[in-house]
Amino acid sequence: MRYEIEGGSLPAVILHLNAGETIISEVGGRTWTKGPVETDTKGGGIGKGLGRMFSGESLFMSHYTAKGPAEIGLASSFAGRIVARELGAGESIICQKSAFLCATEGVDLSVYFQKKLGAGLLGGEGFVMQKVTGPGTVFLELDGYVHEYDLAPGEEVVCDTGVVALMDSSCKIDIRVVKGLKNKFLGGEGLVDTVVTGPGKVYLQTMSLPRLAGLLAPYIVTNNK
Repeated sequence: MRYEIEGGSLPAVILHLNAGETIISEVGGRTWTKGPVETDTKGGGIGKGLGRMFSGESLFMSHYTAKGPAEIGLASSFAGRIVARELGAGESIICQKSAFLCATEGVDLSVYFQKKLGAGLLGGEGFVMQKVTGPGTVFLELDGYVHEYDLAPGEEVVCDTGVVALMDSSCKIDIRVVKGLKNKFLGGEGLVDTVVTGPGKVYLQTMSLPRLAGLLAPYIVTNNK
């Protein structure tokens, strides 16, 4: 399989498949096909299907298998960027709800629950995220402009809530209450920040939705260790 990502800020990924190659997406995910492509809808088990629903995807998955040389186009549903990640066997990434666009067969999509109460309630990404595990290639749709950092062990990036779009499973995510009353109420940055700690890659997006849950920050005690 080979692919190209086109369209600038309104992107689409075009996948060129050889006979026998399969791409998976949420139900109805493909935008167009060219050539002999067979579509099959599969659930993969009730537990996995329900987990995908919690993480913002469909209960069933569409499997597109090429019966000869073929092309499949999948378009992002909003302005932003499509990110491709090559995952090794057992390698996982954590991403925001509804980020999954499509992947090669063999990639596993499941639900990921935030372990820390404060991060889940106030971090902007919510308690439920998506976990994608290899082996294979996965394509993710992220919001707006996306900036990438490769964090060293213990290195932090501090950002607004809701900005974290994607990170390696080796990274840790938490929140940090903004210090000082003036900073909290007059600084314009909100009451809490999201903190991602390495090692690993983290992708930050510019078009995150504000989270009203941040107003509860003074009443939440978090352990940032």
